[in-house]
Amino acid sequence: MIYEYEGKNEKEAIEKAAQELGLEKDQFDVEILESQKKTLFKNGYVKIRVHTVDSQEYVHPEFDGKVPNATARAQNPNLVANPMPQDEFEQKLVDFVTVMIQNMGYEVTVEVMFREEKKIGIKLTSASSSILIGRKGKNLDAMQLLANVYAGHLGKEDVRVILDSENYRIRREESLVRLAYVTADKVRLNRTSMLLEPMNPFERRLIHTTLNDIPDIETKSEGDGLYKQVRVIYKGVR
Repeated sequence: MIYEYEGKNEKEAIEKAAQELGLEKDQFDVEILESQKKTLFKNGYVKIRVHTVDSQEYVHPEFDGKVPNATARAQNPNLVANPMPQDEFEQKLVDFVTVMIQNMGYEVTVEVMFREEKKIGIKLTSASSSILIGRKGKNLDAMQLLANVYAGHLGKEDVRVILDSENYRIRREESLVRLAYVTADKVRLNRTSMLLEPMNPFERRLIHTTLNDIPDIETKSEGDGLYKQVRVIYKGVR
């Protein structure tokens, strides 16, 4: 479901959303629609759109809880520290992701990448990693959404699942931060605006946050659907 909130800054808008929805801040995706910095004659404000997922929306109909070669993976001595599931929830989640990808026709090894409070990272290792990631990470995003829905089906709506392969997420974030600064320089030089490629809510938020403290640059999201575009605007020093 989608909701919109406003605040004096991003933090206030997100806190308002979390309070009204009764959710933790990491239980929903935040998309910054508009950001206006405070000036001498204007108060600053931020408008956000919040995306939540109904945990009963989807469960893979062919998932039976059985994973081929699970014993062989467990006996692999070359795995990094604690990559194996530590409880029933982690085991079911790893099994679900494994079967989902194998049903797509690709061999994969699924391991726990990290564990944080209310967040778990899942690592996908496959000879077909480029396909699993997809263009701009769209395939990875789709599988991550299904993994989060399944986690909710297991009663873990408060746990955010992060899927990654070949360190794509980190490389993508670094690339987007560089893109944000380069674009800001270009619009400042040309005294104009530029529209970036379509991005998911997390990626758009990264662009907004990266440029939020630059006085003469403004950003806003444009378009419909989950994958919108960020416009970077030169507004001059006021």
